[in-house]
Amino acid sequence: MTAAPSGAAREGRWALLFGNFVIGCGVMVVAGSLNDLTRSLQVSVAASGQLITVAALVMALGAPLLAALVGRWDRRRLLTGALLWYALGHAASALMPDYHALLPVRALSMLAAAVFTPQAAAAIGWLAPAEQRGRAITFIFLGWSVASVLGMPLHSYIGETAGWRWAFALVTVLSLIGAAWVWRSLPDGVRPPALSLAQWRDVFTHPVLMAVIAVTALSGAGQFTVFAYFAPYYRQILGAEAAQISLLFGWFGALGLAGNLLLSHHVDRFGAGRAVSVLLAGLWLSLALWPLATGVASMMLVILPWALTGFASNSAQQARLGSAAPALAPALMALNTSAIYLGQALGAGGGGAIVAANQAAGRPLYAGLNWVGLAWISLACALSLWALRRMRLPTGQTP
Repeated sequence: MTAAPSGAAREGRWALLFGNFVIGCGVMVVAGSLNDLTRSLQVSVAASGQLITVAALVMALGAPLLAALVGRWDRRRLLTGALLWYALGHAASALMPDYHALLPVRALSMLAAAVFTPQAAAAIGWLAPAEQRGRAITFIFLGWSVASVLGMPLHSYIGETAGWRWAFALVTVLSLIGAAWVWRSLPDGVRPPALSLAQWRDVFTHPVLMAVIAVTALSGAGQFTVFAYFAPYYRQILGAEAAQISLLFGWFGALGLAGNLLLSHHVDRFGAGRAVSVLLAGLWLSLALWPLATGVASMMLVILPWALTGFASNSAQQARLGSAAPALAPALMALNTSAIYLGQALGAGGGGAIVAANQAAGRPLYAGLNWVGLAWISLACALSLWALRRMRLPTGQTP
């Protein structure tokens, strides 16, 4: 893989960071406005949560399939088109009259996320010099952290005050801005080498690389078992008002941004594989302490380790794979993005099933969510440590 001039990387990385911010806002818009979605569409919390599950499944399946289909496309046109599709999908979603009409439109709009995130990572990895590749990839993933800082609290506040449709409309406007910025900033001719069938086979048959990708899915499942239901949990269990719910989302996002910034500055020196192990421990700690949160203030303390490490762990995983096998980066980024969304689908779907079962049995709605999430994270920790010990690059380094 030959890097393009570093000036192009500097210009493009801010546009791609903003693009990931937009994608993150769109992915999180349902979780942020879940309270109003439930009220407005007159469906249960578990049913509303399935909007997250279905969208995540589409993204999980779409990321590797679309990566194979668009491998030879110019990334400037591909990424701009993905954001335009995102704008169209969220505008249409905001106009849907009921839950059953919203569900398929929501799923189709998420195809853009399946394309943008992995292809943006592959593009910046191609543009950046080799010695800066890990930092460049984690830098554009800061967009997801910024989305949690600004997007989640905004979605929550807009949903509580004006309604979920306006939160979707905000994503539409942001998508149009992102499309224009990407078109203006990326150069023509950004085409990371398309992978052959043999290279795809190399990825799928490499046990350690696939184990690293599985870590992403397990981590996502652990987080989204609980994260998907933050908004109703805060309101129903903690008794939080709209402003307090926005505060909790903003606190989570601000810490997530701080964690990603720290990672971006130190990942190439510390090593992405080692960073992942530390970051997963933060997730484990918060879920273990979850029952101690009985109010807004104590919840801010309990989610602190999770917030610092959650988004950073996904960024570190992308950098880990990008450094492990640069020639296979387009496939690895697509599969890792797929794993992110597969984990979200497993977590949100499993959490929804637990909520529904609790409701049917007359138990507290959210009982047991954190323990199931903790089990997923424990598996992720164990598999990540195994991969860290087993993976050896030709240079003798450990990714």
